[in-house]
Amino acid sequence: MSLRQTKVLLATDGSEEAGLAATAAINLVRSTDSELHVLMVGPGYPAYDVRVPEVAEQLRRQTRRILDEQVEKIEQAGGEVAQAHLRLAEGHPGFERHPSDDVVRAAEEIGAGLVVLGSRGRGGVRRALMGSVSDSVVRHAHCPVMVVRGKPVVFPTKILLATDGSKDAELAATVVADLAQSSGSKLHVVAVFPAAGYVHPYYEVRFPEAAEQLRREGREEAQQVLDEQVKRVREAGENIPEAHLRTGEPEKEIVALAEELGVGLITMGSRGLGGIRRALMGSVSDAVVRHAHCPVLVVRHIS
Repeated sequence: MSLRQTKVLLATDGSEEAGLAATAAINLVRSTDSELHVLMVGPGYPAYDVRVPEVAEQLRRQTRRILDEQVEKIEQAGGEVAQAHLRLAEGHPGFERHPSDDVVRAAEEIGAGLVVLGSRGRGGVRRALMGSVSDSVVRHAHCPVMVVRGKPVVFPTKILLATDGSKDAELAATVVADLAQSSGSKLHVVAVFPAAGYVHPYYEVRFPEAAEQLRREGREEAQQVLDEQVKRVREAGENIPEAHLRTGEPEKEIVALAEELGVGLITMGSRGLGGIRRALMGSVSDAVVRHAHCPVLVVRHIS
């Protein structure tokens, strides 16, 4: 999987966070020679169409105006929009289809290789990209998703790949190795050994030597996972990554290391493994997306 020469779908609602996402999308498209599409999801209740058609038309015009404003801002910033897409949510007020459904469907229809969106949005008409929307898109999109918060990614930058050896993490390694090479970015790789709770307290008290042996083996396996992923990255591109092995709660260690290194982008799989190699479970990737100081690129393996 590669992000080069692909279609990038920017989902926007006109909010400040969506503006940061737009900047990130422009930078990414330039670095990967890709095509930028812009999507705006607005209300389009059938009940209004039938009972109060003038209200329905007003909502459509307002949504179209916001979309046109976003396209104009992108073009003023030096970006080029291949196509703008307007989607209107279906259903009755309070029971309309969730905006994330339209984002996922639009990405599938245009064959997007990446979805970019902000982590928060507005209320009312401009309410499309709330945190729940970005969370849902990350879980259901057929392609990688970049959630932008804090600041947009500007290439070249430092990229942190968080790994646990799962299929999603391996795919993320392939994607980020190619991205780092095409954008001239420096790549770091981290694996986290979750020492706390790794050995049951009963064994800590009754069999301290065995407990210590288990922890040592767990840390060795975490190191093996890290070494394997570094090798995979090197094989996928010319970038020689810097490796980091951390101990603690995976989501906290990933976010903390990203801040220490001053990275511009965190990349990780959306699901992980059980047991020793379980660092990047869905809850971990969700937590990193919510708390990272920079954009997060989440890659999911589609079986």
